[in-house]
Amino acid sequence: MNVAVSSAESLRGALAGLLDGLPARQAALAVERLIANYRGSTPTDAPILRDRADVAAYAAYRMPATFEAVRSALDAFAVAVPEWVPAGHVDVGGGTGAATWAVSATWDGERPVTVIDWSEAALALGREVAAANPALRNVRWQRSRIGTALSLDDTDLVTVSYVLNELTGPDRAALVDAAAAAAQAVVIVEPGTPDGYARVIEARDRLVAAGFRVAAPCPHSAACPIVPGEDWCHFSARVSRSSLHRQVKGGSLAYEDEKFAYVAAARFPVAPAPSRVVRRPQIRKGQVLLDLCTTDEGLGRRTVTKRHGDLYKAARDADWGDDWPPADR
Repeated sequence: MNVAVSSAESLRGALAGLLDGLPARQAALAVERLIANYRGSTPTDAPILRDRADVAAYAAYRMPATFEAVRSALDAFAVAVPEWVPAGHVDVGGGTGAATWAVSATWDGERPVTVIDWSEAALALGREVAAANPALRNVRWQRSRIGTALSLDDTDLVTVSYVLNELTGPDRAALVDAAAAAAQAVVIVEPGTPDGYARVIEARDRLVAAGFRVAAPCPHSAACPIVPGEDWCHFSARVSRSSLHRQVKGGSLAYEDEKFAYVAAARFPVAPAPSRVVRRPQIRKGQVLLDLCTTDEGLGRRTVTKRHGDLYKAARDADWGDDWPPADR
C-alpha cells in the first residue's frame, strides 16, 4: 500500500471516530447549516463553528475532499521538483489540518509543522485527529488571525487551501505576500469555480512578481492564456464518500469528484510539465482528443491516434490534470 492510500485510509478512520456517539441526523443537520453559512445564506453574525459537534461533523464531511485536492496539487508539484523534500511546513488557515495530512502523504518523514487558524475549536480537533498519523504528532497548532498583520516564520513550504475565498482583497494580498516572503515553495488551492480560479490567478501573479517560478499546473510562468470571463482552469480529485456525505448530498455513489484550482510555485529551479491535460480526455474510436495547456502554443487540442503507437496507449490512460507527454515517453 502506498503512502497516499495509507494516509487517506488513516484519515477516514480517524474522522469516523469523531462521530461516535453523535446521532447521524444531528451530524447531517450540522453540516447542512455550516454549508449554508459558508455560502452566505445565513446571517454573517451567527457563529460558524458553535461547538465540538459542529467541528467534528464539518471535518468529517470536508477534510477528505480537501485532503484529496491538496494531495493532487502536491503530487503535480513533486513531479516538477523531484529532488526536493520540504524540511518544514506551515499551513495557513489550515483548520483541522487536512493539508498537513496531504504533505505527509506526498513526502515521507517527519518535519516541523505549524497549522495557523483563528478557530480554537478547529485547531483542537485537528490536534486530536493528527494523533492517528505518526508524522503529525508534534505539530504546533497556533491560533492567529489571518490578515494584513499576519507574519510567518521562515520555512520550506507554505500551503494555503480553501482560505482565500474567506478573506477580503487586501487580506488575500497580504497573505500571499507573507507566504512568499517566508517560504521557498508555496501551494495554494481554491474551489474549482470561476471565482476560485480568479483568486488563484491573482495569487499566481503575486508569486511570480515576487520571484517565484510556477511548477504546476502551468507549464510556464508567463501569463495564463485563458481569457478572463470565457473559461477557467480547474481540475478534479476523486473522493470516497462516507455515509455522512451520502446523507447530506443524497445519492448512492461511493465517490464524488472534488473540483479545485491551484498553483504551486517555488523560488528555486523547477521542471514543469511540457504541457498539461486541462480537460477530461475524449476517447473515440481509434483516437484520443487531449485539451492541453502548452509552453509554446497556449491552449490547444491534440489528436492522438493509433498511428502514434505507444503514445496512443498513453493517451488512452491519460487523465485530467496529467502531464503530457508522460515522462517515460
